[in-house]
Amino acid sequence: MKFKILHEIKGRMRIHIVQKQMKFQEADILQYYLTNESNIVSVKVYERNQDVAICYTGERTKVIKTLQQFSFELVSVPDHVWQNSGRKVNREYWDKLVQQVVIRFGSKWFLPAPLRTTITVVKACKYIWKGIHTLAQGKIEVPVLDGTAIAISLLRGDIKTAGSIMFLLGIGEILEEWTHKKSVDDLARSMSLNISKVWLLSDGREILVNANEIKQGDNVVIHMGNVIPFDGVVTSGDGAVNQSSLTGESLPVLKEAGGYVYAGTVLEEGEIVVEVKETSGSNKFEKIVRMIEESEKLKSTMEGKAAHLADKLVPYTLLGTALVYLFTRNITKTLSVLMVDFSCALKLAMPISVLSAIREAGTHQITVKGGKFLEKVAQADTIVFDKTGTLTKAQPTVVKVVPFIDESPDELLRTAACLEEHFPHSMAKAVVNAALERGLTHEEKHSKVDYIVAHGISSMVDGRKVVIGSYHFIFEDENCRIPDGMEEQFETLPEEYSHLYLAIEGKLAATICIEDPVREEASHVIAALREAGFKKLVMMTGDNERTARSIAEKVGVDEYYSGVLPEDKASFIEKEKESGRTVIMVGDGINDSPALSAADVGIAISDGAQIAREIADITIGADNLLELVTLKKISNGLVKRIKKNYFSIVSINTGLILLGVFGMIQPTTSAMLHNTSTLMISLNSMKNLY
Repeated sequence: MKFKILHEIKGRMRIHIVQKQMKFQEADILQYYLTNESNIVSVKVYERNQDVAICYTGERTKVIKTLQQFSFELVSVPDHVWQNSGRKVNREYWDKLVQQVVIRFGSKWFLPAPLRTTITVVKACKYIWKGIHTLAQGKIEVPVLDGTAIAISLLRGDIKTAGSIMFLLGIGEILEEWTHKKSVDDLARSMSLNISKVWLLSDGREILVNANEIKQGDNVVIHMGNVIPFDGVVTSGDGAVNQSSLTGESLPVLKEAGGYVYAGTVLEEGEIVVEVKETSGSNKFEKIVRMIEESEKLKSTMEGKAAHLADKLVPYTLLGTALVYLFTRNITKTLSVLMVDFSCALKLAMPISVLSAIREAGTHQITVKGGKFLEKVAQADTIVFDKTGTLTKAQPTVVKVVPFIDESPDELLRTAACLEEHFPHSMAKAVVNAALERGLTHEEKHSKVDYIVAHGISSMVDGRKVVIGSYHFIFEDENCRIPDGMEEQFETLPEEYSHLYLAIEGKLAATICIEDPVREEASHVIAALREAGFKKLVMMTGDNERTARSIAEKVGVDEYYSGVLPEDKASFIEKEKESGRTVIMVGDGINDSPALSAADVGIAISDGAQIAREIADITIGADNLLELVTLKKISNGLVKRIKKNYFSIVSINTGLILLGVFGMIQPTTSAMLHNTSTLMISLNSMKNLY
């Protein structure tokens, strides 16, 4: 690739690509290529002028070499990169904005007055007709006010004021639509699938393969708790599918052989085999965008109240206009009142505030599925944490395998990994990763794997019944026993680790000791959340009392509960809600799903079980729990901003009305100040909160 360096300082350079023009797709390819280079920290590609800003570490010569080796044709880019690009949308709305301004001022400077008047009258017809249409439906809402103000200005021959009103309304509409579109697209992209591996059914065996290797007609196995990666037809098995991400249905739908399933939905129960009908996922993003735009989840209570109040205030504004004319008989003062309304600013600024907050949260690896959840986070006084993978590290590790039968630790770990790899949980991942690190590959020798939520896994391997899971599952539910003479070894298992038990044919075969260390930031996060306004911080875990007490003391929660089942977590949350508390639940596993659903706001960890992320209202990155504090601050900031917007809108517009009534400002000035203040409040609402 040919380029020239425009300027540079240590660790940063700006280059210009030498070619006639750069397409959106080419800019995305270059962005993807450079972002994936280890020594490049950040990249910004400006396709309009073909410039690239690069921040890097290490040697400058390495960056130069990377750029020289680049070719658009040689880079393979995943499909999700095109879906995740917002370049086209940003260019489209920026051009609309520039076009609006250029036409406005260009016509003022270059067009003769009669032609400007004709254009203004033609444009006004749209607003006036919209107002008449609204009235015809029996509604007195904002279009009536806009249409009336523009119509009266035209009747008075005040073409300048009518043009100014329409110009500012047009700018406001573009900014609102742009912010809404970008926020919805960002939210939809964060909710889109990012599935890299799937289970391919081949010759009766399950093989883990890359998702991009799947072709139309292939059969893939979907295990309980996993996202369905492709549209297709169920060929065998049955299960309950959660389709709320696409249809909004709250209850899972039973899918049997012959039923059609959609990419992005989640298998809550059962196991199914799906014949793939569509692999591209081209309609997946559009489905999610449509769902978000149609869903009431985007609307917070405060946003809904603002829209309702805006419509209710319109008749009072019209009444005030009539009273001013009745008492003053002064058309100028009357128009000054008509040019000002509270509803325009309320309807514009509030949605922008909410959508901008959702967008800002996304920059912190926080996916929020609707404005009302940010509002609930701001109101929340109780937060409940799952322990494993939440307060403890998201990637626990296997320390050792203690055998209780005459088989090597590696063979026992191999058997455990064979079962655990089918289910998404941090403990299961620890077992699978340990087997991979030791080079313990395995064939799929087991029969159908049954997963018992919050307990364990059961299957048949080489004709033997194998179970793996918690103490409660192995020794109480399955009635397994410790081999004779091994009782002392069992009693002396190291207490500082979490234990996963593997039993074969009713006998304990091995105990897998897993290190589940507390996150370094956990205690700081708990303290920061308490300072941010939470009154009650609770930890709940299926672990024993000793482990639970130790973790609770380290992180500093107010209460902890050990040995709890999924239904216990959900019941606790329901009781807290009944007592008048607003409750947040934070978890990462399949067993957290009931509690995430029961809470006012369910927050899932991003690398946890797919069903947890599906059910949750908010998802945070797995790297750092401090994102919870960021989320709380953004939510609190949003509520403060909305209240401040209310105060500003009421104060400014009341002041303008009074100035107009006392004849201190003209209708043109009144309209200009009203629309300018509305625009400024809206633009301010787009700023980051944190």
